[in-house]
Amino acid sequence: MESKDKKVVIAMSGGVDSSLAARLLVDQGYDVMGVTMKLWGYIDTGGRPTHDSNCCSLDDINNAKAECASLGIPHYTLDMSAEFKEIVIQNFVSEYKAGRTPNPCIICNTEIKWHALLNKLDDLGVQYLATGHYARKVKHEASGKWVVGRGKDQVKDQSYVLWGIRPEELDRTLFPLGDLSKQEVREQAAKADMRTADTPESMEICFVPDNDYRRFLSEQYPEVIEAAPKGEFVNSDGEVIGEHQGIHNYTVGQRKGLGLATGERIFVNKIDVESNTVHVGSKADAEATNFTVNSCNWLIPETFIFDQKLDVQIRYNHAAKPARISRLSDDEVQVIFETPENAITPGQSAVFFHGEAVVGGGIINSV
Repeated sequence: MESKDKKVVIAMSGGVDSSLAARLLVDQGYDVMGVTMKLWGYIDTGGRPTHDSNCCSLDDINNAKAECASLGIPHYTLDMSAEFKEIVIQNFVSEYKAGRTPNPCIICNTEIKWHALLNKLDDLGVQYLATGHYARKVKHEASGKWVVGRGKDQVKDQSYVLWGIRPEELDRTLFPLGDLSKQEVREQAAKADMRTADTPESMEICFVPDNDYRRFLSEQYPEVIEAAPKGEFVNSDGEVIGEHQGIHNYTVGQRKGLGLATGERIFVNKIDVESNTVHVGSKADAEATNFTVNSCNWLIPETFIFDQKLDVQIRYNHAAKPARISRLSDDEVQVIFETPENAITPGQSAVFFHGEAVVGGGIINSV
C-alpha cells in the first residue's frame, strides 16, 4: 500500500517536534490528521499564575491548529483529562504515598498517548499513530520483531520513556524524527517558516509546572499529607539521627532538603514504608547490583530476554549498563548488574536494551 493511502494521526503538543513531524508525514504522502490531547490545566493544579501554559495550554493548541492549517490538514482536540487524572495522576499520588518515585511521563506515553488514543483511532479507521519523539522503529535482528530503537540524537534520545508500548501498538507507530537531531529539526522548521520553530523546551512534569511535587500533593491531595506521619532518619549504623517530615518528601539518591547537620554529604539510600523510616548514608551506601522489576512489557519473545546479557537503563539520564535478567514469577524479574550502580530507585523504570534496541522494560520494585 502506498503512503498516500495510509491514514495517520500525528499527536501534536504544539511544539516544534510534533509540528515538524506532521510536515514530514505530509511531504511523504501520508493522509495526515493532527490531534492534540487536552490532558489537564494549571487552573486545576496550581503552580503558576496563568491558567494554562507549556504543553496542553491554549497557546499550544492554537499552535498545533495553525501548523495543521498551513499544511492543509485537519486538526482536532480531544479532551482526555478524565483518563489522565484517573490513570496518570492517581498513579503519581499513590506511588509517592508508598515511598516510591514515579515517572508520570512513561505512564502517560504508555496508557494515554498510545493505548487510549489508539482505541479512539480504531473508531476513525485510522491505521497509524505518529509522534514527535526522538526514537526509531527498527527490526530486532534475532527475533524479527519491531522494537523501539534509540534516536539519532543521543542527547535527545527518548527511547527510555517508550518501553511500555505494546507490540501490537508499535506495529502501528511511526517516528518521523528518529533520524534527525534537535538542531536539524529546528533548522528545518525555521526554513519552512513554521511558527513553532523557536518554541522552548518543556522540561518539567506537565501537571507540576513549578517542579514542586510536594506543593502539588499538599494542595491537590491534602489527605495524602495528613496520612503521612513524621518518622525517623536512620544512618548506616542503625542510629536515629533526626526526624523526617513524611516519606512522600524523599526519594532514593536525594541529598538536598534533608535538614540534617551531620558534617558530611549524606544521601537517602532507602525508604522503608512499613517502619516509616528514611535510611541515609554515604553515596556508596546507596549502591547495589541486585533489584527486582515488575509490570514488565516485552517487545520480543522472552526466550531472547532471560539469562541473556543485556544493557539496563535505570533512569532517563543514566547510561545503560550490562546486566543479566532472570524470571522470578509471571509478574517479576530479577536484574543483576555486573558492577554496582548508585540510587536504583523503586518506582522508576528499568529499560532493557539489546544494543541500540529496546526489547522490554518495567517498574523497579525492590532493591
